[in-house]
Amino acid sequence: MNLSSILSTLARRAVATAVLAAGLLQTAHAAAEQYFPLQSYRVGPYAAGGTGFFGGFIDYLRLVNERDGGVGGVKLTWSECETEYVVEKGVECYERLKKGLNGAPAAATNPLSVGIAYATLERSAADKLPLITINHGRTDSTDGRVFPYVFPLQLNPYSEVSAIVNWIGQRSGGLDKLKGRRIVVLYHGSPYGKETIPVIDILAKKYGFQATHIEVPHPGNEQQSQWLTIRRTQPDWVILRGWGVMNPVALKTAQKVGYPADHIIGNIWSNSEEDAAPAGDAAKGYVSITTHPSGTSFPVLQDIKRVVVDKGQGNLADPKRFGTVYYNLGVVNGILNVEALRTAQARFGKRPLTGEEVRWGFENLKLDDARLKELGALGLVQPLKLSCADHEGGGAVRFQQWTGSGWKVISDWVQADRALLRPIIEESAARYAKEKGIKPRTCPQ
Repeated sequence: MNLSSILSTLARRAVATAVLAAGLLQTAHAAAEQYFPLQSYRVGPYAAGGTGFFGGFIDYLRLVNERDGGVGGVKLTWSECETEYVVEKGVECYERLKKGLNGAPAAATNPLSVGIAYATLERSAADKLPLITINHGRTDSTDGRVFPYVFPLQLNPYSEVSAIVNWIGQRSGGLDKLKGRRIVVLYHGSPYGKETIPVIDILAKKYGFQATHIEVPHPGNEQQSQWLTIRRTQPDWVILRGWGVMNPVALKTAQKVGYPADHIIGNIWSNSEEDAAPAGDAAKGYVSITTHPSGTSFPVLQDIKRVVVDKGQGNLADPKRFGTVYYNLGVVNGILNVEALRTAQARFGKRPLTGEEVRWGFENLKLDDARLKELGALGLVQPLKLSCADHEGGGAVRFQQWTGSGWKVISDWVQADRALLRPIIEESAARYAKEKGIKPRTCPQ
């Protein structure tokens, strides 16, 4: 072999070695990351919820990276795909993002949309990718035997209305005192808004109150006729199952027809500063439920401020929204996702995990007061214990009242009647399983 051939061979080998090294470096880099695909929405009629929630979620992920070096040495990464809260775009985003990013596997999807969650539920099951529907989604997905990849964390829709009825019962002197009372449910004209109609009717029959359901078409800018009907009905309470612009419009219209704000109870998506403040004086005294308080005094929020926000890395366009209800829900959701990942790493190793492994982490997630204190989230996150059969894990709310400038918590935790709800959930899940040809899992006792 002449010198030219030798040099040519050496050059080819050097290039091959460099390519291999680059590939190994890229693989090593990918292997050190866990990916969160974010089907977010920052424009459209529900942008306030999306920007607040995903802002808090991203800021918590960034905190974990900057303060802790990730989870078990695995850095967290994410990217966003704008859905505008439109189902079709949400599905497109799911398909685009589900495969991971630069080799980093996807951990879970968190669309914060009932419509998108319904549309991607079967896809996530086929892809073995957890679908997180914190405080919303299909109620029967609480039954993990039939829905192994769906997690309506903290509060499903049936628990939400059950807890509200329990609180009204407390205020009335006992659930037996609900007999003969009149309750109107003003609901968003969507699958989300309609989902609790059956359970409200069950509770009405059980406790003897009269339930009236009144729909408000999306997005809810005009409600005059609905509130004139409410005025004629003269209910003892109005349960507001709203979303976005529907909520302040409801409060303003209630004031116009003379219905008192302190007898309107907002559900979990009618409980933010953006729901009350735009209504001005009409919102003063308004009551809503919450799974978490607003505020910035929690140690985890102070860490986010110090490590992320004060360094100019915060995700919120408006820093005044730091510590608001939507933002704090995003932080809570970040904590639950990261703790599920941490739980799964304890079993499968400190490495990037598959969706199936992360699913196991969610099913074995346990957050007691001691762990919440370690996380700086005691009082921000309710204690949770999930299992193979129970993908909700909480089922409790607190009540808060709008003072005119902010929220004031006015109750201890009020628990839903989960013993009453569980057979209803299981019956619905069994129908779904039969319809889809699913054989429910056998969960350990």
